[in-house]
Amino acid sequence: MTDAECAYRLEELRRMIEQRLRRSLRRGSPHQLNEACRYVLDGGGKRLRAALVILACRAVGGRTAQALDAGAAVEIMHNFTLVHDDIMDSAPSRRGRPTVHIHWDLNGALLTGDVLLGAAYEALLRTPRRDMRPLLELFTAGLIEVCRGQALDLEFERRSDVTVREYFVMIEKKTAHLITMATELGGTLGRGTARQLRALKTFGHHLGRAFQLQDDLLDVVADQAELGKSIGGDIIERKRTYLLLTALQRTRGQDRRTLTRLLRLPPGDRALRAGRRETIAEVRSIFRRHGVLADAERLVRRDTARALEALEELPPGEGRTMLRWLAERLGSRAS
Repeated sequence: MTDAECAYRLEELRRMIEQRLRRSLRRGSPHQLNEACRYVLDGGGKRLRAALVILACRAVGGRTAQALDAGAAVEIMHNFTLVHDDIMDSAPSRRGRPTVHIHWDLNGALLTGDVLLGAAYEALLRTPRRDMRPLLELFTAGLIEVCRGQALDLEFERRSDVTVREYFVMIEKKTAHLITMATELGGTLGRGTARQLRALKTFGHHLGRAFQLQDDLLDVVADQAELGKSIGGDIIERKRTYLLLTALQRTRGQDRRTLTRLLRLPPGDRALRAGRRETIAEVRSIFRRHGVLADAERLVRRDTARALEALEELPPGEGRTMLRWLAERLGSRAS
């Protein structure tokens, strides 16, 4: 399949996913809550996790219809995590629009996230399959791991001794596990063999790691308009990313003092926010001088290669081809 054919097939999937997502939205009272849920799901996005459910199902011989509701469920769960993440990060915008807690209020945003999580389970339960237990177990385990990853992320903000190894544990829970759950869920729906399910789990694990590392990079080097959110948010919020933790290991002298001083500033420091652009540029230069950006790019390529290697355990066909194409595309994305 050519790039154009793969892109067309993915767009077809996205249209089907959007239709399923719209079915999950309720109307009527309370109007504001339902409107907020629509606002979240209408915000766009790649629908990556939903697509992975469907493509993984097809890669082991299943059909799209078997996986559409489960794909919608994973996508809704993902959006639930974004609403609550934005609250915890005090994020003003997402995908070029005000976040829910800014557009409405904090309490409304919390309820919106809660309703989205319930809607995710409703969508999963519409899956045309008699034995739902394996799906519910995977789905629930994925939810718990994402929450544990977010808890670690928050804990790291209060610590000065976070290691690069701990960072990888955190992203494997917060980001990679949801992607792994999506590929395992799809493989289970397609009734893949134990060997195929292991391959899909490995694929999802490495794809998720590469995806988060690429996100860390884009937060520092991407074009803000293309990314759809403010650049440098991780720096201003002092997130313990691979970039920052690796730079702390490598720097000495003035560069080390700059990073240490940044980490010691109180949350919401006015001077830091006032000098946001200058701070981001300075820290970006430190990352570049010490080879941190180049190393992160190398790790993205390595994890993407390992994800692609796992796909060799799956039978040849359109599903496997699309998974390969999607993984390669995500590894070089600009938004």
